[in-house]
Amino acid sequence: MRIAFLTAPEGVEQIELTDPWQAAVDAGHEPVLVSTKPGKIQAFNHLDKADTFPVQEVVGETSADSFGGLVLPGGVANPDFLRMDEKAVSFVADFFAQKKPVAAICHAPWTLVEADVVRGRVLTSWPSLRTDIRNAGGTWVDEQVKVCDHGDNKLVTSRKPDDLKAFCEAFLDVFQKEAA
Repeated sequence: MRIAFLTAPEGVEQIELTDPWQAAVDAGHEPVLVSTKPGKIQAFNHLDKADTFPVQEVVGETSADSFGGLVLPGGVANPDFLRMDEKAVSFVADFFAQKKPVAAICHAPWTLVEADVVRGRVLTSWPSLRTDIRNAGGTWVDEQVKVCDHGDNKLVTSRKPDDLKAFCEAFLDVFQKEAA
């Protein structure tokens, strides 16, 4: 399965990009780095600059049609940038409209809130997002990983980097079943 990993040009939490990416590769999937601008993205280790990664496809020049699923890594700044970009928000919303699985960790559900796709859904995130999720019509839970099927697609969410092992296992399981 081709899996879109959507990040802003800077601000993604590196481990929330690299661990799920490697898990996807190890499971035989094709991860594709999608961003709002061509070139490279700047990852962070919390607030410190980390590595850069080459953008493979650009929002607005690609579509949800060419992917089987979507992974949204976190980082505080990453989803804040993404939710201010109309094309990125539309890209995310299209995965829901096409009933494709989506996985989001940490602060990434901010982009889901902006795309208006959490209404009626049950999800987890970094705790500071709980009010935003509730205000957008979602139900927030404090769980290591939450798989929600209260909608047309499966939504996998986790709270933080410490949850990455469970997050990767859950999203790979869901994506594999959806591909079958």
